[in-house]
Amino acid sequence: MTERALFSEGRPAHATSWGSDRLRPRLLDLFSCAGGAAMGYACAGFAVDGVDIADRPNYPFPHHRGDALERLATLIRSGEIGRYAFVHASPPCQDKCTLTVGTNRSQGWGGTHEDLVAPTRDLLDRTGLPYLMEQPNGRAEIRKDLTLCGEMFGLGVIRHRNFELGGWTAEQPAHVPHRGRVKGWRHGEYFDGPYVAAYGNGGGKPSIPELQTAMGITWTDVREELTEAIPPAYTEWIGRAYLASRAVEVAA
Repeated sequence: MTERALFSEGRPAHATSWGSDRLRPRLLDLFSCAGGAAMGYACAGFAVDGVDIADRPNYPFPHHRGDALERLATLIRSGEIGRYAFVHASPPCQDKCTLTVGTNRSQGWGGTHEDLVAPTRDLLDRTGLPYLMEQPNGRAEIRKDLTLCGEMFGLGVIRHRNFELGGWTAEQPAHVPHRGRVKGWRHGEYFDGPYVAAYGNGGGKPSIPELQTAMGITWTDVREELTEAIPPAYTEWIGRAYLASRAVEVAA
């Protein structure tokens, strides 16, 4: 089966050329959004295929539009999952994220959200592949095998993210103290600081160029995609850590 048959939308015209993908381990990026995680993995050395239920014309790699869990189940049943070396999954997190369980719920704001962490993990375990599942700070029921922060990579966002690792391990890097506040309005008062608020649309939120610079993302100018993205620096670090762990195993 060809790559275009598997990922019917193919590679966008603006996609970056990464040389021969045949020489790179292939990674499946589930719930891909616009490709923040994907770009980091590509920089680490992977060929990446994305899956998202929404149309993502800015995604910079081959992309399949459809339900991520249905796609993963299909790949498992067909045996096509064997073409991948690693799976990344960022299931929807709104039900257990800090904003939902904190301010929004206390104020009666927002609606109900589906928690896909458990069914995602079940399918990831069935692949038999090493994987990573990502969630923001909150009450999502994942192991916090890794926690990364923008300050670890000199970014203009704090953006803590937690990662559960399946079938492999990585050493937690030391957390770097924050240099100040996230700038913007809080309860009627404006604060300045070295970080931008990469979420929402309220007063004091950064401009699109400020968000792009702070996150290290240049290929999309859609605010919703930028505010939902994982900074590529995170997954480049993770991808390199995974590949290094496999190199050590082979050498042993």
